[in-house]
Amino acid sequence: MTIIFLLIFFGVFCSGISCSFDYGSSGDGDEDQADVVMREVEYVRVRDGDPVVRFQAEQAERYEKRQTMELKNFSFEQFEKSGEEINAQGRAGTASVELESGNINLNNGVHIEIDSEDIIIETRNLSWFDKEKELLGGENAEVKILRNDGTNFSGKGFSANARSRTWEFSSGVEGSYTHEDEEEDAEIEEEIEGEDTDTEISL
Repeated sequence: MTIIFLLIFFGVFCSGISCSFDYGSSGDGDEDQADVVMREVEYVRVRDGDPVVRFQAEQAERYEKRQTMELKNFSFEQFEKSGEEINAQGRAGTASVELESGNINLNNGVHIEIDSEDIIIETRNLSWFDKEKELLGGENAEVKILRNDGTNFSGKGFSANARSRTWEFSSGVEGSYTHEDEEEDAEIEEEIEGEDTDTEISL
């Protein structure tokens, strides 16, 4: 099972959003006062004439002094096959983007579906750290992983690294994970349960 497409998406997102809404500095002002407010925002990134990813938000606010973009009711779609099919999609109640670092915080209910990998990720909050290429779920935040093959498990302390292509939970892992044995061409279901030991899986 892999979430590498999700990690790639965050790299595409932070490069797209930071340049797409760069209106320049507005000078002195209250850092809590938005310099730019946009409603019903839609941004589509195109490559060779085909859509690659689409971002939508009910409202977007840019704060120049803080160099942040605050998004409300944020959603995205990532395309494949010349933009004809949706490969991944997701949503979050709110999202905060640090424009200088490219870090992204998704909050208030995160739901991500990666169709090509048959995986659904559900949690309350997720944070992307662009320099480190890491996706973190928080030490005490529960993250659920679901698949159509019956895989259904959750854990706390979720982290994923795009460089090492691994992801893990630090504690509280429980549920079942179904995988196919390539040599015997058979499906094996494993019960997963743990409290304090790390559970690491390669992408």
